[in-house]
This record gives sequence, C-alpha cells and structure tokens, in this order.
Amino acid sequence: MKKLLRNTLRSSWFQRAAGFAAAEWLRFVWRTNRVTYEPGGFEALYDRVEGQFPAIFAFWHGQHFLTPFIKTKPTHKAKVLISLHRDGEFNAIAVERLGIGTIRGSGDHGSAFHRKGGVGAFKEMVRALDDNYNVALTADVPKRSRVVGLGIIMLARESGRPIMPFAMATSRYIQLRNWDRTTINLPFGRGAVVGVEEIYVPRDADAAALEHYRQKLEAFLNQATERAYALVGRPKGARHD
Repeated sequence: MKKLLRNTLRSSWFQRAAGFAAAEWLRFVWRTNRVTYEPGGFEALYDRVEGQFPAIFAFWHGQHFLTPFIKTKPTHKAKVLISLHRDGEFNAIAVERLGIGTIRGSGDHGSAFHRKGGVGAFKEMVRALDDNYNVALTADVPKRSRVVGLGIIMLARESGRPIMPFAMATSRYIQLRNWDRTTINLPFGRGAVVGVEEIYVPRDADAAALEHYRQKLEAFLNQATERAYALVGRPKGARHD
C-alpha cells in the first residue's frame, strides 16, 4: 500500500492534477483578499519597480505561494527558479499555469550545487536576465531558512541587474511545522505586498563585499516580511522561531 501511494504521488498525472488545483486555489485566494501595496500604493510601487526591469526578485522560502501575482501585466516577462526535487514538479506546473516560466535547479552554492543542477540553472538565469526576463527565486537555501545564500548575490554581480527584495502576506493562513514554516495562504482576508530598496552588486565585488550585500538582503527581507504581516494585522506572523 505504501509503495502504491508513493508511486501515485510521483506519477505524472497526479503531479499535473495537483499543479492545476494549486494554481486555481492560489488564484482564488488572491482574488478574495483585499491587497495593500507599499511603499506608496500599487501605482507608485510598480512605477518604481518597472523602471528597474529586468530585475531579480527575492523572497523567503515558505512565503512563496502568492509570488506569481506580482506579475500584473502580460508584458511582464518572468521566470522563477524551482527545485529539481520531485516536490518541485507540481510547483512548476502551477506557476506555469499562472503565466510564469520556470528554470529548474538549485540556488544553493554549497556542496550539492553541481548535483542539484545549480550550475546550469545559474547560467540559465543569467541568460534570462539578458533576454529581458525578470527572474524570481528564494534568497535562502534549503534547511537554512531566513539565511540568505550567496547564490542570489552572485547572480546580481554576474548579471549587473538589481535585486528587488519583497514580501507578501495574508491575514488568514495556515503555517506548517516544517523547516521553512511554509505558509499556506487562505481566502477572504487582507493581503499585503511590500517592496524594499533595490540592491545593486558591483561586478568587481570581492568576498567581503559579497558578504556585505548578503547581510543587507537578509535585513531587507526581514524588514519587508515584518511590515507585510503588520499591514494585515498579524505582526506575530513575521516571526520564525
């Protein structure tokens, strides 16, 4: 029975069905939440951000489900980095149904970088930015939640494109007890999208400079997350104990 269940969960038809259901659920959640944008409201925020395209959009693991909806116009070209792990399959199907392209691989620059398709994914992200696509990815790497990895900093240095730290939150959600405290957003509440000052990484940045920008991005993402939860009336939701 366990083998049958495992094979079912890994089957292509189940992955497609799960991806379709996830996309439609997220669309429903997004449409039924009243969303606030900061800083300056929707038009001011997007006017500032669009002036920096193509850009690298950074967010935390576990806070990612609504991120496809930052793409608000058909002319916005975007791709998102998704793990090669089998759990990434239905995520890829879901985001593609929501109009976002996918890049498969790891953003981790640790020992498993080559094995997890990190080198190819890194090159593909650079090419996507060169082709005027925005690229979105989690800034923290698996099992090290809320700690920015160097991969996204190196991507900004290599591409010359800015990192746009942001957070999204809803007042109603379920938080799982896994390593990244995954947040499942729920409908019929309040939502918030918060952007923070963009980060440019110089092409000649050395190891010390890369660490400086890594810490800066970490601080900005924490700031955006805290503010997003405060805007929806759930300030304790920003905690990650």
